[in-house]
Amino acid sequence: MTVFSFQMRETTASRLARLAKRRELSSVEMAELAIEEFVEREEWQLAEIEAAVAEADNGEFASDNEVAAIFRKYAIAKPAR
Repeated sequence: MTVFSFQMRETTASRLARLAKRRELSSVEMAELAIEEFVEREEWQLAEIEAAVAEADNGEFASDNEVAAIFRKYAIAKPAR
């Protein structure tokens, strides 16, 4: 296991401690959980962005009809051009 040492704003540390207490975890366990969840979300989001950029680079775009269908599905007014 790797050990990290860093400074944190007192307000953030207090909030973390309150959350940890409510979850019946130590502040260290709560911080570890928060970092794990952040890393997982960031990895997923960056992978999705990279895939979307690759699709765009390959010219893979939705047609006007496909976009209109989505707007109709969610009853969103079609933006003016």
